[in-house]
Amino acid sequence: MQIPAYDRDAHGTGIVHLGLGAFHKAHQAVYTDDALAAEGGDWRITGVSLRSADAVEELRPQNGLFTVIAAGADGTSARVIGSVAQTLAHAHGDAGRVRAALASPATRIVTITVTEKGYGLDRATGGIDPAHPAIAHDLEHPDAPAGVAGLLVQALATRRAAGNKPFTILSCDNLPNNGKLTRGLILDFAACFDPELRDWIAENVAFPSSMVDRITPAAAADLPAKVRGIFGRDDHAAIETETFSQWVIEDHFPTGRPAWEAGGALFVDDVAPYEMMKLRMLNGTHSMLAYAGFLSGHRYVRDVMQDPDLAALVRRHLASAAKTLPPLNGIDFDVYAADLIRRFENPNLDHETYQIAMDGTEKLPQRIFAPAMDASRAGQKTGAFAFATAAWMRYCKGNRDNGYDHALRDPREDEIANRIANLIDASAIAQALFTLPSFVPEALKFDAPFREQVTEILFEMLSASTSNCIAQEVLTIESNL
Repeated sequence: MQIPAYDRDAHGTGIVHLGLGAFHKAHQAVYTDDALAAEGGDWRITGVSLRSADAVEELRPQNGLFTVIAAGADGTSARVIGSVAQTLAHAHGDAGRVRAALASPATRIVTITVTEKGYGLDRATGGIDPAHPAIAHDLEHPDAPAGVAGLLVQALATRRAAGNKPFTILSCDNLPNNGKLTRGLILDFAACFDPELRDWIAENVAFPSSMVDRITPAAAADLPAKVRGIFGRDDHAAIETETFSQWVIEDHFPTGRPAWEAGGALFVDDVAPYEMMKLRMLNGTHSMLAYAGFLSGHRYVRDVMQDPDLAALVRRHLASAAKTLPPLNGIDFDVYAADLIRRFENPNLDHETYQIAMDGTEKLPQRIFAPAMDASRAGQKTGAFAFATAAWMRYCKGNRDNGYDHALRDPREDEIANRIANLIDASAIAQALFTLPSFVPEALKFDAPFREQVTEILFEMLSASTSNCIAQEVLTIESNL
């Protein structure tokens, strides 16, 4: 067991993290723990949960300490993380303390993991989506914000008025060019109230992009027992993750940063190629296998990889996604794909397909549609992306091959249901979902061959089963070899 190799009380806080949850605990908190052990500094974290109080209630009695169990194919390791100094539940009585932490001159970095849907982005404009619940609330109540944009703009206004330097804003979510997108969101929100503040933010606030990667499932039911077996005591905040971890960051931190490279973080001038590789290969393949696997009865990713037909579709998707990528110095995409397959096969990680399947309307544009458009333009095969799209559409029907119903767990779930509730024909369903507003890019929406591929696969899934369609898809692949 590894414990923090530094005196926690000797280090102040310098980071506020929005979106306190399992991924942050498995990723940024671990890198910061390594940085503190290597070079010290006032870089401990104030972790903020914007909605639920669960993570805060788990960590507070333990003084912010928690266990990270890293599960690999060859066994597990465990360490205790000490980088979280305090935890705050914004929606459960701590709003004032959150505002104070963000306004404090000691805070030099704000990191974010609120998932793609948490920002309130309008993908078409790159600014705010006024219909997003958090954006709508914060536009109406700018003095009592509840969302990312409102909280950050209010904090920056407070710091500007006090003559304090702004903090750096570092998005760690799976969005392409996440620094640029976050910058557009914040500038647009600020412009709604104070154009001068908007200009000040544009000139003074850094928004570096980053790419994060560490598969972190929702906590399994047996995790408390596993921790008790290792330590002989309870840890209600423990998490389990994989052994692999990656963080690629644009090195632009005007007010300083921790020595995250001590934990293996890579600082580069341009994160975009790494983001694209991860979004299209890891995340895109994850989405495909999640929909196809969940619908056909596979609970975990490891189960999907034990199905020879689905494993063949995983390999096809990885290869198709790799062909859409520009060369990346020092990266062999075939090696990266082989590493991903080993990670997906990890027998000691309980990563549920249903967990990955959530929020499809937020994920598919960058994971599936963007590479599909690039493949189509380049004259490459688009079958892998058409299959993933059709599997998502079949998932949107809300029932699996075994007849059991499921919730979509998507921010546009009601809108999707209203569009396709009474439809049974594959072409009608495809038409309804292809024309979902602000979802499928125009170039792909009117790509007749791609739409035809999607509709044919969806027809097979609806008329027979997802399992039969998977087998038929593999036969098609083999016949083309």
